[in-house]
Amino acid sequence: MDFLKEDFLLNTEAARQIYGYAEKMPIIDYHCHLSPKEIYEDKVFENITELWLGGDHYKWRLMRAAGVDEKYITGNADDHEKFLAWAGAAGNAIGNPLLEWSHLELKRYFGIDDFLNEVSAEKIWETANKRIKDLSARRLIADSNVEVICTTDDPIDDLKYHKLMSEDDTMPCKVYPAWRPDKAVDIEKATWAEYIDKLADVAEMKIETLDDLMAALVKRLEYFNDNLCCISDHGLAHVPFSDITEDEAAEIFRKRRAGEALTEDEIEGYKFFVLRFLGREYNRLGWVMQLHYGVKRDNSERLFKSIGSDAGGDSIGDAASSAKLADFLNALDRTDELPKTIIYSLNPTDNTAIETIMACFQKGPTVSKLQHGSAWWFNDNFDGMTDHLKSLAAQGYLRGFVGMLTDSRSFLSYARHEYFRRVLARLVGEWVEDGRYPNDDVALKELMEGICYRNAKNYFNFK
Repeated sequence: MDFLKEDFLLNTEAARQIYGYAEKMPIIDYHCHLSPKEIYEDKVFENITELWLGGDHYKWRLMRAAGVDEKYITGNADDHEKFLAWAGAAGNAIGNPLLEWSHLELKRYFGIDDFLNEVSAEKIWETANKRIKDLSARRLIADSNVEVICTTDDPIDDLKYHKLMSEDDTMPCKVYPAWRPDKAVDIEKATWAEYIDKLADVAEMKIETLDDLMAALVKRLEYFNDNLCCISDHGLAHVPFSDITEDEAAEIFRKRRAGEALTEDEIEGYKFFVLRFLGREYNRLGWVMQLHYGVKRDNSERLFKSIGSDAGGDSIGDAASSAKLADFLNALDRTDELPKTIIYSLNPTDNTAIETIMACFQKGPTVSKLQHGSAWWFNDNFDGMTDHLKSLAAQGYLRGFVGMLTDSRSFLSYARHEYFRRVLARLVGEWVEDGRYPNDDVALKELMEGICYRNAKNYFNFK
């Protein structure tokens, strides 16, 4: 079978040579949604459905498009039935990265070379489930050659499992927390007031004013920092900007705490004020700030009411303003308080704008202090990755790129790093074959090892 051969995606001799430089490099997964509890407890999975389909809204969307009834996606069908339904959808998903990722996972973790479809599903189910008993969470991490994992953690999290893992000599990799304060920033959400009360309890102080909120956040930042956190992450519809004063922000906070309605301008002003404050704190602590934006969430009211968020009802959004992104970065840069920053837009039409804005704020001695984050979510496919890499190379500095992340809840998603490395090798190989870059073994080896491992290790100062 010609599918997924050893030279998969490597369409030139140069690409095959270049991929060899990256193939065995360790993985630094600086942004994911794996459970610290499952890593620490070395979770063992009951069957391949639990490992493959649990919480994976990428697959859920494809199954719905293929006409699969919700019973076999998030409903009460048993795991065997759900696997058969997934096999039928996956086998017909030509051109979809899920088809290629799934088969890379079958091959790399289960040693299965059969093509997944309705015909082979039963055999693959039985073979995978015989082998899955040996594939615990930590075993999958070790087999993937992962050196660092950064999870996604709320400011009120106690980081219990991170503490336990930091003292566990049997861990196959380092696992660090990453600070995700969206619930404190999203003042428009119905759950905001309740969350502020929870933050007050954890910080062991009253939060009655904006100054109180800032003090509580600093306490939790210091706690995370003491537990080896060095990365923040923000999920945004767009990067906010406002000319708001501190007094105006304080009044907006007071109004919301009193249960009063806010205008759109007030919501924007509060978000900008808090995000700028946090950016300054990240700079003080030497953290990296990640800004993920350009998504429109929970579009389907039907899905949201029946399943909740992260059900496959999200899409690319077009509300992001490049001007506001530039002004936000400038608000930190003008006082020399702009931290290392990674910028991701889910909308691929923002690629060139991001590159040109970043160039305005780059500053040595850090190589690529501002990073255009890896193609993610709806863009981590062949075309999305290729377009992102081309844009970064054309307008920025590809040599300094910190590379791929999983952004995933699945322990099998490390196969995506192989996919990314093959796409990168293919693109660089084409440039070499076209005479656009010399076929210099030393330079190409440094390029590939840097993007696939060393740049991230240096950028985040991981030890």
